[in-house]
Amino acid sequence: MSESVGLDVDEMGPVDYLVVEFPGNKMTGEGLPLLVDLVDRGIIRILDFAFVMKELDGSVHAMAISDFDGDGQLDLAVFEGATSGLLDEDDLGEAGGVLEPGSSAGVLVYENVWAAPLAREIRRGGGQLVASGRIPVQALLAAAEALDAADTAV
Repeated sequence: MSESVGLDVDEMGPVDYLVVEFPGNKMTGEGLPLLVDLVDRGIIRILDFAFVMKELDGSVHAMAISDFDGDGQLDLAVFEGATSGLLDEDDLGEAGGVLEPGSSAGVLVYENVWAAPLAREIRRGGGQLVASGRIPVQALLAAAEALDAADTAV
């Protein structure tokens, strides 16, 4: 994964991004084996992977991939240099802007490889994606609680 990632947009699945904040710069590396597993199983393809830090004074800067959990091993060596060019300095600055001061974040741009065949056929049939979104877990929990409250009120 240390090479630039090629993009054949006609053959690709949907592309998403995540910004995962680590308050107080407490990155433990938990979850990284699951990310590697998703890549190994061909479910996603990492297009860009970077880290940013927001200092206490509000300044934002990129961080090098390193040993985040302090065990002496480079946790993200498999992703070092993964870049498609989609994620630039402005994007990292914007991602860092949403962080609390004294926090860091992983910024991940990935292709949903699992959906590529469907996306390809939809495009070949003249269809195009005109809207997309994600429902946050907090919204799902609130909706479930509202349903439970309505059921108990009846």
